Amino acid sequence: MSETNTQLTLTAKDFKCKVDPDWCPGCGDFGVLSGLQRAVSELGLQPHQILTISGIGCSSNLPGFFKSYGMHTLHGRSLPHASGAKLANHEMTVIATGGDGDGYGIGGNHFTHTSRRNLNILYLVMDNQIYGLTTGQISPTSEVGMKTKSTPHGSIELPINPIANAITSGATWVARGYTGNIKQLVRLIKEGIEHKGFALLDVFSPCVTFNKVNTYQFFRPRVQPLEDIEHDSSDWKQGMEKAMVWGDVIHTGVFFKTNTRLTLEEQEPVLDEGGPLAYRELSLNSEQTERIVSRMM
Repeated sequence: MSETNTQLTLTAKDFKCKVDPDWCPGCGDFGVLSGLQRAVSELGLQPHQILTISGIGCSSNLPGFFKSYGMHTLHGRSLPHASGAKLANHEMTVIATGGDGDGYGIGGNHFTHTSRRNLNILYLVMDNQIYGLTTGQISPTSEVGMKTKSTPHGSIELPINPIANAITSGATWVARGYTGNIKQLVRLIKEGIEHKGFALLDVFSPCVTFNKVNTYQFFRPRVQPLEDIEHDSSDWKQGMEKAMVWGDVIHTGVFFKTNTRLTLEEQEPVLDEGGPLAYRELSLNSEQTERIVSRMM
């Protein structure tokens, strides 16, 4: 019987893992987890069709709380692992998850190059503008002047702009969500998964324990969904202009998207020959296989 005939109709609860989240009460990451569970169920996906891969950090614990195939990898290294998994089985829905420190700090180089390669994955970043797991130091997205354990007199470093960085690096779908707007967040996650190409979804996910600046009270009067104003997400220039807005107004929604570029998988001829590499027989005889294994042991 084909997979299509055995598809089950699942709800968000069916993607709840047996392990309960251990985030601080009120953490924005709960909203991201809930939004992801709702999004994949509404798309009709099954747990065995999804792979979630994370790095290190509070947010990177998400694969352990989400029912799918999952990997908890090294700090900043979720995207290389996601790239390898996607190329090994390009029919799998691959979602990389992490935080601003993990993804834009130690993983910043991988973020740039995965964007330009346009690999068909969703990168879901929980941006709390602080290092939460290590109990409150500035992160790459912390604002100038923020006082933390590592910057008692206020940060003097300019924060990076992940939206602008993704657009200029070649990402073909770039958006921002906010855990205080779950309806929009679910829609954005669904759109990011369905997009053919590299999709960045940066999500404001307030850290209620260590970031006393960028709180829900901070975001609530400032957040403005792009769908509520005039914005052409196919216009690169408009996307960049909206990405640079930060102050009394902070935009969420899709900043830029395009379908004019081929994905990395579409440009790799070997992937069109016989389905996913993971299901093909090795083109090695037993002697060659043993020789390779013995060299690795």
